[in-house]
Amino acid sequence: MIRTFDFQKMPIVDVVNEILVDASKRGASDIHFDPREGHMIIRIRVDGQLMDYADVPNEIRDYLITRIKTISKMNITESRLPQDGSIKGTLQGINLDLRVSSLPVNNGEKVVIRILDYSMSLAGLEQLDFSQKNYKKLIEMINVPNGIILVTGATGTGKSTTVYSILQYLNKTETNIITVEDPIEMDIEGINQVQTNSKIGLDFATALRSILRQDPNIIMIGEIRDSETAKIAVRASITGHLVLSTVHTNNSLNTIERLIDMEVQKYLLASALEGVISQKLARRLCPKCKRKRPTTDYERTIFKSVLNKDVEEIYDNEGCEECNDGFHGRIAIQEVLRINQRIRDALSDNVSKEELRKLVYSSDVTTLLQDGLEKVVNGDTTFGEILKLIELDDSENISDNDGFDLKQAVNMSIEANNARMNNYKPDTSSINNNPNIEVL
Repeated sequence: MIRTFDFQKMPIVDVVNEILVDASKRGASDIHFDPREGHMIIRIRVDGQLMDYADVPNEIRDYLITRIKTISKMNITESRLPQDGSIKGTLQGINLDLRVSSLPVNNGEKVVIRILDYSMSLAGLEQLDFSQKNYKKLIEMINVPNGIILVTGATGTGKSTTVYSILQYLNKTETNIITVEDPIEMDIEGINQVQTNSKIGLDFATALRSILRQDPNIIMIGEIRDSETAKIAVRASITGHLVLSTVHTNNSLNTIERLIDMEVQKYLLASALEGVISQKLARRLCPKCKRKRPTTDYERTIFKSVLNKDVEEIYDNEGCEECNDGFHGRIAIQEVLRINQRIRDALSDNVSKEELRKLVYSSDVTTLLQDGLEKVVNGDTTFGEILKLIELDDSENISDNDGFDLKQAVNMSIEANNARMNNYKPDTSSINNNPNIEVL
């Protein structure tokens, strides 16, 4: 545990305030209050990793949860249903903007607090870790007068940060920007932001119909969740508007397939879709303690296969007093697809998924795996971090001329790294002599 609180002497109000402030100072993105049998564990998520923070005895647990629900304007008498709330204010000189969620579980009530950090959105697009090539394509995409641009990725991969950064870039006096969000995560001066409210029938689709009568230049939709919203967004982009939105997909190809699954007609999608930005977040190496090491045979094989580079050394995590196990912060891994005429024609011609995949990845797109490995070469993150993020299925067609399988190489790289950390060398002769070894 990181912290110990004297619950007998310290008021609950001060305990909650200290948890919120300390978690924010440590760079946490979430605070988890997990009820267990006999006690409660508080955990914080730093750089994407959950860690134990403090232990709360059962006799204090209910008071702690009640205080959180009170300041987040939730119903303190209701513990049988999930609830959502928010906390906004200043504590000990730190501006806090928090989203609170409660969920009834078998041992009580679990509460999660999301700490919203707008510093990256305010810093500008050039601070979002785009490679020079991807940044150039992004600027070209967002400067078109109409079309739809989608930012995709799983929950917590920085989609909102990227979208808000784009809005900041486009926010000019001569431009009318309207957003529809659930919830509004960041107030931006000069932008008209609409909060959906399902209780009164104000959903994304309803709001979008009204927004189109408000003479907008740019429309931002918080998330495309259903077929109706997708169709309205696509039609809005065709009628002369630039539309920004997010979708929960893994990569560019999956995004196109998801829109087709949402019954967006392919000829409309071919005309409307301007580009897709897919992203994931990897832990960033601490610049003060990162250390160089030689690459393994398996790592060199992957670098050669994916990047066509001979990489002899890469950086690894070490650990010091100023970081968390050798990592400090996170770095974005991105795939930016600019839709070209060949892809538009293929969509209109209703080509197969396999043909579409070839067209997408034979264009000038840098895949997530390629961008991630480039950032490993640059010393921004580790090889192991990229392996945890990038699904092997996304790179199923990557192999060297001898048929060396990527999945087998990845597994062997992990084993070799573990062996090195334990000061012994595994026997890999059988694998070295058989590049076509069965996939693990």
